[in-house]
Amino acid sequence: MITSRDGLCGIGELAERAGVTVKTVRFYSDRGLLPEASRSDGGHRRYGPGALDRLRLIRSLRALGLSVPEVRRVLDEEDETREAGGEGAPGGGALEAAVAGRLRELGSELRALRWREAALRLVQECPPGERAGRLRLIGAVPAPPSTAPLVRFWRGWLPPRMPARAAGAFLDVAVPQPPDDPAPDQVLAFARLNALTLAPCPGTAQPQPEAHRTAGAQGSAVLYAGLAEAYELAGAHLRRGRDPQPGEALDGFVAAYTSAYGVRDTPDFRRRLAGQLAADPRIDRYWELVAEVLTPPGRRPEPTPGSAHDWLLAALVAQTGAPPVPMT
Repeated sequence: MITSRDGLCGIGELAERAGVTVKTVRFYSDRGLLPEASRSDGGHRRYGPGALDRLRLIRSLRALGLSVPEVRRVLDEEDETREAGGEGAPGGGALEAAVAGRLRELGSELRALRWREAALRLVQECPPGERAGRLRLIGAVPAPPSTAPLVRFWRGWLPPRMPARAAGAFLDVAVPQPPDDPAPDQVLAFARLNALTLAPCPGTAQPQPEAHRTAGAQGSAVLYAGLAEAYELAGAHLRRGRDPQPGEALDGFVAAYTSAYGVRDTPDFRRRLAGQLAADPRIDRYWELVAEVLTPPGRRPEPTPGSAHDWLLAALVAQTGAPPVPMT
């Protein structure tokens, strides 16, 4: 309660009532957040009756982590509402936008902290002789981790001039998102995956399967869309622990190739496809690491496009009697 006759108070009294320092009041005044009502004959700042509530609001907004410019926008909006005859209580678009932005920032910060915690546990729990190698792996991954190297890896694998929409849909499936709250083993798997995709490729380019390269850019879009559906069906079998077998998943797998090539599904085509796919380059290590990234410790590994492809190819080989799939 202000006790002066003119209803104004000095900077010291305002600071004491708000529970802040004089330096803090001066800081907000100098930045235009807390207007002065007047100055005394000696040049001291004087504040009106509304200054205390305004200062408390500023302090609350700052305690939530809002920046000074964001606080200014909230206060300006409050002033405009009051001048227009409204209640002038904070709660408009400026406050909502500031709070939403701060929540996004906190989410990123929390993910980074959880990632660092798991990485520290990984180093703490590993044998001393392995620490140097793990530190190198972890040090190459930012916190929170980025999937950019994995995306670049697949950009080199996918057919040139593949439609952007089809390529994006495939990348959504092929590039795992790091878990928000990872276990140490998941951090290690993602760091190894990151290192794998950054390693120099043999030859001059990423080895692309012949069965995919011959489809062409437009055919590849059809091919990958069909494969995505077949992989999803095969994934259901993998989750149930079923052995590779003929059925809807395998038929959809073959149909993806016949649609891309514009040919009929015949026993001869299936035999040739099985042989070609068995001879194509494989990146089993990539998919093994993806499964480790996505699967918390103690859980059954989640199916990946790689494990689904292997299941379907094994079913195709068994059906056609093609040469066995080479181990990599």
